[in-house]
Order: sequence, then structure tokens, then C-alpha cells
Amino acid sequence: MNIVILTGSNRKNAASSGLAEYAAAMMRESGHTIRLIHLYHTPLPLYSPEAENLQHPGVDQLLQAFGQADAIMLTTPEYHGSISGVLKNALDYLGQAQFKGKAVLTASTAGGPVGIGSLLQLQAIVRNLHGISSPEWISIGGSLRSRFEGVTGFRTGVHEPVPEADERIFSAVGSFLRLAEGLRSGQGTTPDTL
Repeated sequence: MNIVILTGSNRKNAASSGLAEYAAAMMRESGHTIRLIHLYHTPLPLYSPEAENLQHPGVDQLLQAFGQADAIMLTTPEYHGSISGVLKNALDYLGQAQFKGKAVLTASTAGGPVGIGSLLQLQAIVRNLHGISSPEWISIGGSLRSRFEGVTGFRTGVHEPVPEADERIFSAVGSFLRLAEGLRSGQGTTPDTL
């Protein structure tokens, strides 16, 4: 499957970007093709429905990647109980054409123990774009968050494992991949097919 992962931080060493890299490594192990879009490296202009914004190379890259994706992962730091502004801005460029009927895994990092506010908001956005939210999500918070800061290029057997988070991430990624495979094969989204 082609899976696009959008990292919603404009901070260089963001834990949410490290978490996305970590999950991407697990998905690659399962034979999937991963396209990571880091909003720190590919900043987008402030969304406007004006045509000139749609000509921006970063916007074009975003639309193409999401249009070709079989499944989607969205990661964000939690700011004030919400998703990051740069992620919301990127999502404003996207629509049902990029999300409809696709499995979506959501993940957050937070300074507190968990980042539930941002995950609930992402669920609402995914639903409004007609995506199919994965039944599990990932939230990494507190001191565990620092284990993902500044980490890039995870590869199995090379990266330092994060035992406190591996089981949770592995479970959520597995559930997401099963949902995505089921949707792609036309099996639907009933609990029996997960």
C-alpha cells in the first residue's frame, strides 16, 4: 500500500515528527511504501481559496501525495488542547477527494500525560473529510515524548527501541494497516473485518 504520513509541526526536532518516523519504520517492515511530508521542511502558505496559493509547489506535492495514497497518518503536537496551526492549515488545502474512504491513523505528542484534545479534533476533521478513522490512536506524552525528539530515519534493527511505547504504537499501527487493507480490498469497515 501507498501510505502518506503528514507531520504537523514546524519545529526542527519535533517529537511528533520523530513519532511519525518511528511508525513509518514499522509500516515499511510490513512492505508498505511510505511518503513522509514534514511541514517543517515543506512549509505551506496560509490557506486561501485564491488560485495563486494552489500553484505553490508544496501545495501541489501535498495534493498529489494524498491523492495517490491508499491510507493516511496524521501526527501533531498538542498545543492548548488542539492540533498545531500548521497541520490545520495543511488540512484546509485537502478535501474529500483526498480522504474519502481511506483509513486514517492519528497520533499526537503532548507535554502532559496524553494529548486527547488534538486527537478528538483530528477525528472530527477526518469524519468531515469522509475518511475512516482507525479504531486506535497514538498519544505520547510527558517524559516519554523526549525519546522521540530529534529522531529521524528509523530503521529496524538500527534505531534505539522505545519499550515503553513500542507495544502501543505496534498495536495502533497494526489496527490501522488491517483497516486500510480491508478498505482497499472492499471488505468494508465492520468490526468483523478488522
